[in-house]
Amino acid sequence: MKPDWDALMEEYAGSSTALVADVDCTAAGKPLCDANGVRGYPTIKYGDPSDLQDYQGGRSLNDLKTFAAENLKPMCSPSNIDLCDDEKKAEIAKYQAMSDADLDAAIEAESQKLADAETTFTAEVKKLQATYEQLQKDKEATIAAVKASGLGLMKSVKSSKAKAGGSDEL
Repeated sequence: MKPDWDALMEEYAGSSTALVADVDCTAAGKPLCDANGVRGYPTIKYGDPSDLQDYQGGRSLNDLKTFAAENLKPMCSPSNIDLCDDEKKAEIAKYQAMSDADLDAAIEAESQKLADAETTFTAEVKKLQATYEQLQKDKEATIAAVKASGLGLMKSVKSSKAKAGGSDEL
């Protein structure tokens, strides 16, 4: 993926409206990565620098170019209000009218919902993993018990009887 990403960075190098860059999250870029929820590498983020979103598309150069052409452009935001529809303009105005304390509280409340969703997801995945592991152990125990009960010997006897009786049925 690195060569394709480098090619995309080169293509957007002179853009005044889009930035395609990479950050080393293991070195000087670690605080930026931590602040934006980067947990695995490579991670691609896009959008408003104050609200980056996770990229979920393909990783080939063509996929990246298509996504960039469709999405890396000025978007509706407080700094690009002229790109907003009336509904978004009203939403921005509502948030702009809030006090800093109220806006911080609203941001914290919504951020907490995201954190809670992640916590619930992680806990439920752990439960699923434990269930899967138990089901795997139960299956292996059943297989071992069936084999120990003489299934192989039963099949062998049936085959022997079929041959002795002149039948080719197994």
